[in-house]
Amino acid sequence: MHSALVECIPNFSDARRPEVVEKIRDSIAKVAYIEILDQHSDLDHNRTVITFIGPPSAVEEAAFQAISTAASLIDLNVQTGEHPRIGATDVVPFVPIKNITMQECVELARRLGKRVGENLKIPVYLYEEAATAPERRQLENIRRGEYEQLKKEIQTNPDRAPDFGPLELGPAGATVIGARQPLIAYNVYLTTDDIGTAQKIARTVRHSSGGFRYVKAMGVLVEGRAQVSMNLTNFRETPVHRVVETIRAEARRYGVSIHHSELVGLIPQDALTDSAAWYLQLDGFEPHQILENRLSQLKPQEKQEGRDQRFIFLDDLASSSPTPGGGSAAAFTGAAAASLAAMVARVTVGKKKYAHVEGEMQSLIEKAEEARRVLMQDVDNDSNAFIWYMEATRMPKDTPDQQVARAEAIEKATLHAAQVPLETAKHTLAAMELALIAGQLGNINALSDAASAVTLARAAITCAGLNVRTNLLGFAHADQADPILAEMKSVEARTEELYQKMRVTLKERSDLSLPD
Repeated sequence: MHSALVECIPNFSDARRPEVVEKIRDSIAKVAYIEILDQHSDLDHNRTVITFIGPPSAVEEAAFQAISTAASLIDLNVQTGEHPRIGATDVVPFVPIKNITMQECVELARRLGKRVGENLKIPVYLYEEAATAPERRQLENIRRGEYEQLKKEIQTNPDRAPDFGPLELGPAGATVIGARQPLIAYNVYLTTDDIGTAQKIARTVRHSSGGFRYVKAMGVLVEGRAQVSMNLTNFRETPVHRVVETIRAEARRYGVSIHHSELVGLIPQDALTDSAAWYLQLDGFEPHQILENRLSQLKPQEKQEGRDQRFIFLDDLASSSPTPGGGSAAAFTGAAAASLAAMVARVTVGKKKYAHVEGEMQSLIEKAEEARRVLMQDVDNDSNAFIWYMEATRMPKDTPDQQVARAEAIEKATLHAAQVPLETAKHTLAAMELALIAGQLGNINALSDAASAVTLARAAITCAGLNVRTNLLGFAHADQADPILAEMKSVEARTEELYQKMRVTLKERSDLSLPD
């Protein structure tokens, strides 16, 4: 089974300070499994668009880190540019690419929106497929009046209240987050500096003023030239060449022509192929007539360079390195339990038979995805805790002062190394609770998956408990160790309660059973 891939195309309200753009880009690139595909900065628009791709959880984390970084570096009170904006990170769309549905991208958008609103205190508006109201589907409606007007209205106008976050705009403004189909950001430059001509042509082609469906357009002045700046939201229904030829015809009316055009970000290959076939009048053209397409069908699939992402963690776990170890394995197993809980909920949503639990399943999906994200972070936290401990043991001990400092550092590192698997156990317990609910209320055809999640969670908590106790062996301060052990025992007791409830659920809903 191939892993899911999501594309994210965040727009940041800065292009004139390369050092700022570089820090934002670095915050994205440092997230594991993320590939940056493109970066486009426009000085007149004062806007940078970065396109990246990866597994859903990695894309969510990279988007969050980028929003956080941009918020610390961009002040909308002093930012200016041709492009409308309401936030340092102005808009964050997610696009399903491979083995992921639009609904899952909607969930991703809502989960990120909640996290940004709660953790960064940035107002978040959901748009396109993730919108919570019809009028918020269109980005231009949310961005009306830009940062300056929204800053005045957000506290007093209920229609402008965000979906997440405070009723107040800080220097970072607000962020619009959503899910959508692939979009082509395409700009046409005219042989004139008359912005009025570009604005008239934009009104002709954009849907909101009677033009083409799936075209958004505005006229701006960029690099001394009038520009028709566009977003083409469905190139199959409104192809690029049709829009370009209309702009060409309209430009002639005003005594000008097209100087050149540009892409912002990436474009689907089919969009270029369709335009090439149209201009060349290749009636009956088929994509398999392209040499490269045909060759790609003939040659065997080459293995991905390096290790398959699915096995990287397992390869590292099997290596001679002490990290990752049992604590990381526990967190990884807990994340697998959370993933299964989300899966059971997803195969329940939308089924008439389970309409009465639709709301609970939607909520369960969000909570399970958050549990999975936290547990995947715990994978790294456990390895980092061991590294911290080893660094403490390597501290110099030549003098009495150095010996005291080293001993104190070892004590702190040891305590931390015990606290991390305890947190893993608690996070896994939360995932186990969700898996039980999924088993009790979810699609009966996925009951074994819910039971598997509960069983995995039980194993993960057992492993986490072993690591807690191992790390506290010989720890001299009972006043600090005893509360950790007591909390771990409480988690383990609750774990057994949930496991027994899952056994009862299986008996009530099926002929399946779990061992005592």
